Amino acid sequence: MQAPQGADVLSLVETSLDDDKAILPVTLDLRGKTTIADFMVIATGTSQRHISSMADKLVTRLKAEEIGNVTLEGGDDADWVLIDAGDVIVHLFRDEARGFYNLEKLWGDAELERAPIAANA
Repeated sequence: MQAPQGADVLSLVETSLDDDKAILPVTLDLRGKTTIADFMVIATGTSQRHISSMADKLVTRLKAEEIGNVTLEGGDDADWVLIDAGDVIVHLFRDEARGFYNLEKLWGDAELERAPIAANA
């Protein structure tokens, strides 16, 4: 079985975050803009516990699909967790941290793959 790549990984990430009630997930298309990844997903959690839970479940789901070398930075006490799944980088923030770092603006020249989804909480 070949490991999913690019758009397949993105679909798995988006489904996982939707299932776990991520707030305002945004997908940025980085193809042709950088070599670090094809997509960047940014989402907000309601608390550190919510972010930690979403991150743990996402990493478990990615590994179950045999996506190699998935790494997680941040953790239980973090306001910002980064998950590197190769072609897709995921940033999970508390609301205040997301506003402070404003990655959507930083990567403003990257096209939004999908418009922000209304809050699920």
